[in-house]
Amino acid sequence: MKPLFIISSPFDTYSGYGARSRDLIKAIIETNKYTVRLLSQRWGATPFGFCKNNPEWGFLLDLTLPNNQIPKQPELWAQVTIPSEFQPIGKYNIGFTAGVETTICPAEWIEGMNRMNLNIVSSEHSKHVFLSSEFEKRNKQTNALEGNVKLEKPIEVLFEGVNTDIYKVIERNKIKTINLDSIKEDFAYLFVGHWIPGDVGEDRKNVGLLVKAFYEVFKNKTKKPALILKTSQVGSSYVDREEILKKIKQIKKSVNSKNLPNVYLLHGEFTDEEMNELYNHPKVKSMVSLTKGEGFGRPLLEFTLAKKPLLTTGWSGHIDFLNPEFVSLLHGQLTNVHPTAANQWLLADSQWFSPDHGQVGFYLKDIFENYKNYTEKAKRQAFYSKTNFNWNKMKEKLDNILTINVPEFPKEVKLKLPTIKKIELPKKETING
Repeated sequence: MKPLFIISSPFDTYSGYGARSRDLIKAIIETNKYTVRLLSQRWGATPFGFCKNNPEWGFLLDLTLPNNQIPKQPELWAQVTIPSEFQPIGKYNIGFTAGVETTICPAEWIEGMNRMNLNIVSSEHSKHVFLSSEFEKRNKQTNALEGNVKLEKPIEVLFEGVNTDIYKVIERNKIKTINLDSIKEDFAYLFVGHWIPGDVGEDRKNVGLLVKAFYEVFKNKTKKPALILKTSQVGSSYVDREEILKKIKQIKKSVNSKNLPNVYLLHGEFTDEEMNELYNHPKVKSMVSLTKGEGFGRPLLEFTLAKKPLLTTGWSGHIDFLNPEFVSLLHGQLTNVHPTAANQWLLADSQWFSPDHGQVGFYLKDIFENYKNYTEKAKRQAFYSKTNFNWNKMKEKLDNILTINVPEFPKEVKLKLPTIKKIELPKKETING
């Protein structure tokens, strides 16, 4: 009998953690070593229903435990979430997390990881931050020092493998769903990611600075590219869309020119196939992200398979899979997380990356004006990504991590008693008198 492996994750949500969860679960199932059952968990305010709306993932719903009830203690227990939520439920416990986008993680995250037998993160950046973070532990009543909190449990890195059956180069006639006819420009930069809180230049994905820099670089130019933002704050509601448009207008007003390039918004949930169509659309010439920090940076990896130039920052999780010889990585410096972006996870006394503004301007202009200088390198990055960071490679590495770390569990054996022959007693003779 295979060990019972229960995985608690937001696999049915429209989120980055949802995508990560689905990939992990499928990989574990395909090892054929475990009886896998699932608990469906939320992920912030992101909507549920991904598996129902994407039938190829419907099989995961069949593995969900009724009413999210655990029938017995499993041999293996895993959670895909932030580490502060890790709880040891099984005989062997694994925590999966993308990790941290800054230089310091919360102390509660280290404490959560120390509750597990094994922790698996998405990048070398996250592993380094977890290993280097150390905190004083003080008594809540007396404030007396009780010791230090540091990571004491094993930690492994498992990249987020790209599905090369979906993310790949496709011909123009295969683009059936994505229609960019309303975009008049033939050259567009594309950004993909959430626009979360923070002043201009301070939100984690740095969308505000990207919009500002784009306007400044191409203002008053005769020939201009476009910028497409595939973004949202939380979900795909009308209110969310209006808030994004409001932010763009505010930045536009801050630029001293009436002759500005166009910024377009794509808002709403896209399937993987639709995202690949977007990446392959002939008007989309390059992806740009001024991100201040990534636990991994999944859209960046997926975009590279379209064989188009990529411009992004040279720090944190995405450096694992981006070869500096093939993509344009911006220099910059580490700066403190701004109060407008800080929260319980992005600590105010931690740091993340701020790109050099001069380099941002140079590359935005140069990629547009000298595009062919970047295309050959983009093809080499696509090959590099496809060869080293595909889903099958991820599955192999995960299987290897589990094989090395997970112990053997006692197997349930049915007790077989020996068969005893029935003893026949001699019949009593009847004497007739």
